[in-house]
Amino acid sequence: MKPILLLPFCLLLFANCEKTNSEAAPSVPTDYDQMQIKQYIESQANILNPERGFYTHRGFSASKNEMLSASDIQKYREEGISLVFTIYYLKEFRDKPISEAFLELIRHNMRVLREEGNKAIVRFAYTSSREERPWDAPWEITQRHIAQLKPILQEYSDVICLMEAGFVGVWGEWYYTDNYVYKPKEEAYAPRARVLAALLDALPSDRMIAVRTPQAKLLTQGITPKDTLSLSTAFKGTPLARIAAHNDCFLADEDDRGTFANNLTYRNYWEAESKYTAMGGETCALSSLATCSHALAQFSQYHWSYLNRDYHQDVFKQWKGGKCLNEIQKRLGYRFSLMKGYFTKNPKIGSPYQIELLLKNTGWASPFNPRRVELLFISEEKPNEKYRIPLADDPRYWFAGKTNTLKTTFLLPRGMSKGKYTIFLNLPDPREPLSKRKEYSIQLANKDIWNSQKGYNKIQEVTLSEIGENNLRGIPSLEKFTE
Repeated sequence: MKPILLLPFCLLLFANCEKTNSEAAPSVPTDYDQMQIKQYIESQANILNPERGFYTHRGFSASKNEMLSASDIQKYREEGISLVFTIYYLKEFRDKPISEAFLELIRHNMRVLREEGNKAIVRFAYTSSREERPWDAPWEITQRHIAQLKPILQEYSDVICLMEAGFVGVWGEWYYTDNYVYKPKEEAYAPRARVLAALLDALPSDRMIAVRTPQAKLLTQGITPKDTLSLSTAFKGTPLARIAAHNDCFLADEDDRGTFANNLTYRNYWEAESKYTAMGGETCALSSLATCSHALAQFSQYHWSYLNRDYHQDVFKQWKGGKCLNEIQKRLGYRFSLMKGYFTKNPKIGSPYQIELLLKNTGWASPFNPRRVELLFISEEKPNEKYRIPLADDPRYWFAGKTNTLKTTFLLPRGMSKGKYTIFLNLPDPREPLSKRKEYSIQLANKDIWNSQKGYNKIQEVTLSEIGENNLRGIPSLEKFTE
């Protein structure tokens, strides 16, 4: 928008090398002499994955007869775009409720996104021009507007990647404002805190809301940079864990046009916070700081997940000329790839089976929304014979630059047919109905493993030809499932 002036293996089952995310099943030591080793080849391709990458900007208002179409989303996906920034301008409603017609437009856009496989970054504002007063609405009006929007935000939260706080000021950027104290001091953030609290209540607790500056979080929540999120407090669904960040003047000058109030402590705070929360936004002007080398370092430092591809084009031209645009596109958000896998040799029906995978993240961030991890066994001779087991790993803890170990032991049930099976690693969206949609599953950055029809990652093939015995107690078993 506009300026605002090898590695050690974990000993617990399903453990992340940095953190155990849930209670582990009984630990089973790995006997590597009894394991088959598989090496994976990393891919350098740009991958269309959910909740990360470049986004395209779309604005909507009651005065314009415009809405998203299926062909719009199909075109964006062909261009490698899985995110659409949807900003809704409420100019006509600054003194009255939002009309049912405009609410239906929002619902329509959400339905199209869901049907075609993309997600939205959502923001609301009352104007897009500093020349158009008032810049926002009184709290009493905004409060009613958020109440009107809450059922929609709840119903379509599955296709909301995140929300940007909005409502306050021009473009909803919390700067130029008529009703929420222009350039507020610490004690004057209470009106903005009310807006943020209402938005946190309007969305489910597994969705984040990004604010425009570090001080917007610190001063609305009454905390200091010492209260930075940590491994033990992140992703808990609390207000502090849910308030994320967006920077809409990235690299414009030394202070990103007022984003950090020339305060190094605020920069350090965002660097630490963004490991555990969403971070994204846009550029707003070309500057000497927008060189490829500096930009790549800043994207990494602040764990960027999403970026406006439409603005500012001078910056994008520089990145293209500097030959770093492709790397930016690949590394925004997460980028997972398998390095090596260990699998039980000579597996037998009715016996335990062990898998250990090494997976690295070469992106700049981890996923910030919940995501499932599961292993699938699908028979090649009988395609309708499918088995699944969930893993306790949480991809939100697969942090940038880290290598993680996924390790599990489970039972191959006696009811399994003999024959050849393909083993898949599946990383689906946990929300129904998206969990069965290939567009919403994560593709690993490896060659020759992606099943584009199903949205699964093929990790191994195995033949079951013998019946064995279970010499372990307390381990989970594969269970049949239908798609």
